[in-house]
Amino acid sequence: MTTAPDKSFDVIIIGGSYAGLSAAMALGRSLRKVLVIDSGLPCNRQTPHSHNFLTQDGKTPAEIAAIARNQVGQYKTVEFHNGLASRGTKQGKGFLIETQDGQHFVAKKLIMASGIKDQMPDIKGFSEAWGISVIHCPYCHGYEFSGQQTGIFANGEKAIHLAGLVHNLTRKLSMFTQGKAEFNPEQLHLLEKAGIPVVEDQIAEIGHEDGYLNHVMLNNGSRIPLRALYAAIPFLQHSDIHATLGCQMTAGGHIQVDATQKTSVPGVFACGDNSSPMRSVSSAVYTGTMAGAMVNMELVGEEF
Repeated sequence: MTTAPDKSFDVIIIGGSYAGLSAAMALGRSLRKVLVIDSGLPCNRQTPHSHNFLTQDGKTPAEIAAIARNQVGQYKTVEFHNGLASRGTKQGKGFLIETQDGQHFVAKKLIMASGIKDQMPDIKGFSEAWGISVIHCPYCHGYEFSGQQTGIFANGEKAIHLAGLVHNLTRKLSMFTQGKAEFNPEQLHLLEKAGIPVVEDQIAEIGHEDGYLNHVMLNNGSRIPLRALYAAIPFLQHSDIHATLGCQMTAGGHIQVDATQKTSVPGVFACGDNSSPMRSVSSAVYTGTMAGAMVNMELVGEEF
């Protein structure tokens, strides 16, 4: 399929949140012709405040993203397409990207900054409180809930990993395994030593006001007061274009990248949540900047 000349780019970036915008800025400052395709639905859109990011601590995610998009938009070689990238194929030495609204674009290089989709359990109130008081990251949210009644919604190794981090922030801690606990004797000893009770009865409902927890209701009818619940829940990749192109994945479900954000497919890079278990704005910015710089370096190597 041929495309119009104005639909040809040096780089297409799929995803226009923090990682994608950071990659676009690095490339725009290198005078690369860039297209950012974004659907406008970041995974942290419910989160009231972003933390652990220097100069932006306490601002809303939407505010940070709006400032970033405005700044990236000042670079005249960077263009935006509001929509969803639905299909990607290899075309010659580059890539053809099709959007959900039927547009076609081609580029020499591709950066996947498409993020992930959290898979919410079927528990009343869970999704409404997600990112507000049902949270995933002690570094992003822990300080604000320190010293308060807190739960961990996880089992096995993930639960133990979270327990150590959260126990440093509050001693008012309970473990909710949502069924039979999957801990070995050594792990059970650790939890007992730390004074963390293990609750196997399933959570039936998250009691909250405008997303802020006040209790959880168990299937047996018990109400347990809580102000925060750390939840280790599964996720899916927000886009499957990397898969159709043949990118290798990690055991944890992320796109496999090297230290320069290269995937296993030549010409395809990935950055942000889709390729890192460290889910934070600062991490996304770093990996996006790295991806943009390394894509530019690869182009330089091919052209110079």
